Amino acid sequence: MQALAFDPRQTALISIDLQRSNVGRPLAPHAAADVVQRSTRIADALRAAGGTVVWVRVDLAGLLSLPSDTPLRPPGSPVPPPELSELVPEVRVHDGDVRITKRQWGAFYGTDLDLQLRRRGIRTLVMSGIATNFGVESTARAAFDRGYELVFVEDAMTSLAAEPHAFTVKELFPRMGRVRSTDEFVAAIAGKN
Repeated sequence: MQALAFDPRQTALISIDLQRSNVGRPLAPHAAADVVQRSTRIADALRAAGGTVVWVRVDLAGLLSLPSDTPLRPPGSPVPPPELSELVPEVRVHDGDVRITKRQWGAFYGTDLDLQLRRRGIRTLVMSGIATNFGVESTARAAFDRGYELVFVEDAMTSLAAEPHAFTVKELFPRMGRVRSTDEFVAAIAGKN
């Protein structure tokens, strides 16, 4: 495994959907509380090194819903209350952090995420959040297509089940970037200071 090479000042954490609707559900292989804690740890370390922190949430009331065999929200179900779209307070959003609201799985489409990153000279994206094979993967694919370097923090993301998380982390993410643990990423930041 090669050492992580990145400039923290040109790096952004992209943390996906750490909001009440997701954090309150059973997830695997990592508990939601652990994902929130690890994402916050990464955010604190990256901020301290001059990096950017981006918190992404999905507007559940505006979420694109098309006909599918297994919809995430059954047809005709009530629109979730707005508070379920709010980030959990444990993420501790700072004034300088970027906030993005999306209406589909990926955080690039229909938002100003790419513009916010380019204006800050960001080259490397560190991915965390819920769910690995939905919002994180969709955002990572769009980032890869736009030429961003990617670091996937495996234990700072989770999914609805362990199997799709494991497949995505083992088969897809290593072809798009580098897969590391929270400890490995935070140690790499510390080594650059």
